[in-house]
Amino acid sequence: MADHPGGLVTVVDLPWTPIDPVGEALHHLRVTGVFYSRTEADGPWAVDMPAFGDCVSFHVVTVGEAWVEVEGAPPVRLVPGDLALVPHGRGHLLRSAPGVPSLGRVDELPQEFLSPNYSVLRHRGAGTRVELICGVLSVDGASSRLLLDLLPSVVHVDGEQGGAWMAATLALTTEELTHARPGGEAVTTRLADILVIQSIRAWLDAQQVTTGWLGALRDPQLGTAIAAVHRAPGRPWTVATMAHEAAMSRSAFSARFTEVVGEPAMQYVTRVRMHVAADRLGYGRATVREVASELGYDSEASFSRAYKREVGVSPGRARRSPSLPAPG
Repeated sequence: MADHPGGLVTVVDLPWTPIDPVGEALHHLRVTGVFYSRTEADGPWAVDMPAFGDCVSFHVVTVGEAWVEVEGAPPVRLVPGDLALVPHGRGHLLRSAPGVPSLGRVDELPQEFLSPNYSVLRHRGAGTRVELICGVLSVDGASSRLLLDLLPSVVHVDGEQGGAWMAATLALTTEELTHARPGGEAVTTRLADILVIQSIRAWLDAQQVTTGWLGALRDPQLGTAIAAVHRAPGRPWTVATMAHEAAMSRSAFSARFTEVVGEPAMQYVTRVRMHVAADRLGYGRATVREVASELGYDSEASFSRAYKREVGVSPGRARRSPSLPAPG
């Protein structure tokens, strides 16, 4: 690793290091906030999962079966070994079977809190037993959000599709959440990282996309340029320097980038920079001046104009109000 001019940490470009743009996008996906819940329910039951902003939710059935319902998407049936990912923070329903009335919002139901970030919800009734593990995750990073934006309302990875990797990760996660031990939450957070990445990877493997951001990542030349931008967004990028990374002429690169990605190359660079800026400004972790310098802007004023043009609010306001939406 090395410090790029401007303060952002970047990866050293070693001549023997292969470029895998899709892998790099997954590599930078990081879980930064987590809440877990274990559900033990007998008989008919259903709960409302409220919207959680830009968070990602996952649901895993360990005993019995359950249904995940997101408005506008077909219901997803989960059996042991399956995982459902709801990537856009949308509210949704968990049911033991279609049509079962909801008991209410899950966060308003009685439950046992084993820690500030972990609870057990129990429902006693007459009928088949269901056990689930659920998580609500917050993720950081420009690449992370660009990748999550590609996903459908629900990502369903069945046990066969997930294979041995998911079975092993789910078994470890279940063990950590069932038997509380010192450091258990830290271990579970790392496992959640792996679960989300593996689920997205399984979905990506099933796609045959040649356009848009994902299509560009898979393009040997465009993907190399995009990976370089994500590694060092503060570099003084131009169409010419991006074309050099892609080993293409400036005109050919510019035309192909716009055709595949759907926006001009420099507009994409600005969007990536504003995603990075939103992360750095969130919760007052960096000043506007620091972020402007890190992202290669000559002045705080020029950065502020670009940020407001892209996001719709000033960076100062974004820093004071971290709940504001990230760049689109």
